[in-house]
Amino acid sequence: MRYLLLNYTNEAYSESLSPEQQAAMIAAYNEFAAMAREHIIGGEVLRPSTSASTVRLRDGETLISDGPFAETKEQLAGYYVVNCANLDEAIAIAAKIPAAQSGAIEVRPIMEWD
Repeated sequence: MRYLLLNYTNEAYSESLSPEQQAAMIAAYNEFAAMAREHIIGGEVLRPSTSASTVRLRDGETLISDGPFAETKEQLAGYYVVNCANLDEAIAIAAKIPAAQSGAIEVRPIMEWD
């Protein structure tokens, strides 16, 4: 079964890291990706939430606002799509994503269409 692992982090924290701390974070993500490569189908790092646009359709009018839908302490920073035997395995993999230590990883099953 496929699962989406949504990586939520605090952008302000990430931006405050020194170059050495950023390099260590990148190394930790590379280590995770190597460990989980048999499960990872895809994934991407997202640009900061300040580059996002939110689209709503109300009464036939398209409304566009800058940034994410809601103000939060943690922003969606990236995601992985993994193939796992079950939810327990997906959760075990999510717990190894470096952002789980300071942010949150949402594990969501992907709808499989026949």
